Amino acid sequence: MTKTILVAAILAGSALILGLPTPGPLPAPSVVELKSPAAAGSGEANLAAGPGGRIFMSWLEPASPKGHILRFAVRGPQGWSAAKTIARGANWFANPADFPALAVLPGGTLAAHWLVMSGGPDSEAYDINIVFSKDDGATWSKPAVPHRDGKKRQHGFVSLTPTADGKLALLWLDGRNMPDEEHGDMALMYTTIAPTGTLGPETQIDSRTCECCKTSMTATPDGLVAVYRDRSDKEIRDISIVRQANGRWSAPESLSKDGWEIDGCPINGPAISSNGKNVAVAWFTAPNDKPEVDLLMSADSGKTFGKKIRIDEGNPAGRVDVATLASGDAIVSWIERTGRGVQVHLRRVGANGVSSSPVDVSGTSSVSSGGFPKMVTSQNEVVVAWTDSSAPSHIHTAVIGF
Repeated sequence: MTKTILVAAILAGSALILGLPTPGPLPAPSVVELKSPAAAGSGEANLAAGPGGRIFMSWLEPASPKGHILRFAVRGPQGWSAAKTIARGANWFANPADFPALAVLPGGTLAAHWLVMSGGPDSEAYDINIVFSKDDGATWSKPAVPHRDGKKRQHGFVSLTPTADGKLALLWLDGRNMPDEEHGDMALMYTTIAPTGTLGPETQIDSRTCECCKTSMTATPDGLVAVYRDRSDKEIRDISIVRQANGRWSAPESLSKDGWEIDGCPINGPAISSNGKNVAVAWFTAPNDKPEVDLLMSADSGKTFGKKIRIDEGNPAGRVDVATLASGDAIVSWIERTGRGVQVHLRRVGANGVSSSPVDVSGTSSVSSGGFPKMVTSQNEVVVAWTDSSAPSHIHTAVIGF
């Protein structure tokens, strides 16, 4: 037995003992870093795909003398464009786990959201603001608030998804049913908004969810599909899935009965992605204090899923994202704790469940322990963005080859 084969056999055997994924015949993805358009002090990057293979990145930068600026750039053949400003404000709610996003509607109209404080200086109440641009971000509409409860409560962890009829679908966590900011149940709400500002009806999908884990939603040929961290009366906080058909949402179903009981929000939501009817869902869980990152894949718009696949390398911190390829393969990113700190790792998983070896995306950069790396696929490439926590913080971006 050669040394290479012996080492591979030892690694595979160790992985089986620990219950970790074993590297398969898929080649590991390559990583080529892109020069980021974001300035020093930037963070909270988000990514969205647009027509013609364009990729949009939005992020926050500090404003002077205080506040924040929401900016965006577009990736073209020569790299990122110059940054443009969407909005700025002195009273925004800015949080590494609950941050703005940008979406591109079918006709090319851009939509963006951010969060604005609505209570007093000691309050954590905030509202969602939505704006549209029909001229590639040169000008933006007056902000609209999609929730109509009028209460000074938390409204955030927003997912934006373009709809086939040119509207914007919104999913968010909503504290309207809570008697005060500290007690009660957080709800999962849904609505739509047209570029004209016309709002669709508000729908409560779930009356009791985990309070501060991000939501995730995607569009398939058979309708919208969304995932989120639920919350039972016994504090089991597993991932639930809902599907929309003919304008109606299904009852929440448990995606995987992990049985993670935790008396408090882990700030670690799931991610869902689709490409045609191919759907992938990644999430973090830690029942019995044993953390892991898992993946489920579907070929029928999320109606049924295959066998659960473990993704991490043994010591994950979660904060997952996922991108689905036309082939049905999926690229999963997550934060792994290593001897060099917390790093962004990535793995490709084939539609047949076979995975590649993991890849370290962030290299020597010091990833913020609260950062949430983001990915998006467009045509034949995947772009990933993450925040380097070195002072001052800075957003990095890279192209993933496969």
